[in-house]
Amino acid sequence: VVVEEQQEPIQHVITEEEVGEYKEQDRYLPIANVSRIMKSSVPESAKIAKDAKECVQECVSEFISFITSEAAEKCTLEKRKTIGGEDVLYAMASLGFDNYAETLKIYLAKLR
Repeated sequence: VVVEEQQEPIQHVITEEEVGEYKEQDRYLPIANVSRIMKSSVPESAKIAKDAKECVQECVSEFISFITSEAAEKCTLEKRKTIGGEDVLYAMASLGFDNYAETLKIYLAKLR
């Protein structure tokens, strides 16, 4: 009888150098999506410079990571693996984005 010893899965920690290897586009929302949302918020005759689109692209991607990280931390503490809408609302409120959290509660209720 052969008994195999179960080993703990090896978790690889990503280094700063490895993070830098990923393409910028892989870390950000698609520029076309950001551009479309920006265009819907300004008059039809308005133009949006490329650098403005790229700046917003970087900012919204960072914001999403910031909120998601807080929501994930809550899930980890509660020993859950799935981030839900309520976790995102909690994260937004705990990070000082209460105004947005209230609006998102309405959208979340509509989705259910």
